[in-house]
Amino acid sequence: GMTIMLIIAVGMNFFSYWFSDSMVLRMYNAQEIDRSSAPELYGLVEKLAGNAGLPMPRVYIINEDAPNAFATGRNPSHAAVAVTTGLMRVLDYNEISGVLGHELAHVKHRDILISTIAATMATVISYAANIAQFAAIFGAGRSSDDDRGGIIGMIATAIIAPIAAALIQMAISRSREYSADEGGAEICGNPNYLAAALEKIEYYAVHGAPLPEATPETAHMCIINPFAGHDFSFKSLFSTHPATAERIARLREQAQRMHIR
Repeated sequence: GMTIMLIIAVGMNFFSYWFSDSMVLRMYNAQEIDRSSAPELYGLVEKLAGNAGLPMPRVYIINEDAPNAFATGRNPSHAAVAVTTGLMRVLDYNEISGVLGHELAHVKHRDILISTIAATMATVISYAANIAQFAAIFGAGRSSDDDRGGIIGMIATAIIAPIAAALIQMAISRSREYSADEGGAEICGNPNYLAAALEKIEYYAVHGAPLPEATPETAHMCIINPFAGHDFSFKSLFSTHPATAERIARLREQAQRMHIR
């Protein structure tokens, strides 16, 4: 049973990795743009991709007021970046370049692959925990003290293991965000651009309506959690994103190291 579940978990996550770009872009009703339909945005992505040493990704616009952005695609040759119309409206040119730099850093670091591996590991651990739970429940007929202790241990493992797996997955996601912030600041040339952008996006995420198409499964892809201010307690533990204030502080420090005021 465990082998079959492992094969299913790997298969499902590999499928989502391979087709991540088309699935997510369809979910968000993203429209592809080109040099003629949105010359300024297309030209900016082209310039930043050149800075990053990346092939030109496909560029998409999502017709939504909530300012946000994400990158997707299985590798740098099959990448796409998407921004909302709200982001284009509330950020200036420099701030948009900071956001796009961050998204291109995700592409450069192959974060879609890393998050897929993390998701596969978490899925396998959860499946294994479910099997342990079944084994404990259906093996409960034998009632020696040793057996009872083993059953309690298995049930405890079944409850704790998926939580631990989720926490590890979230921690990996948060560390990738920090890396993309730092890499993105280098790509656009000024960490303060992204710091200013994060401040504005966070304000709208907390005070505005969340992205209607956003789901908990795709929230980790966005530059700021689209459910910020709309989510639940324990949020720092289970958040896919580090605290925005901490991200901004790190970017300001990076600017000082680069002697940028």
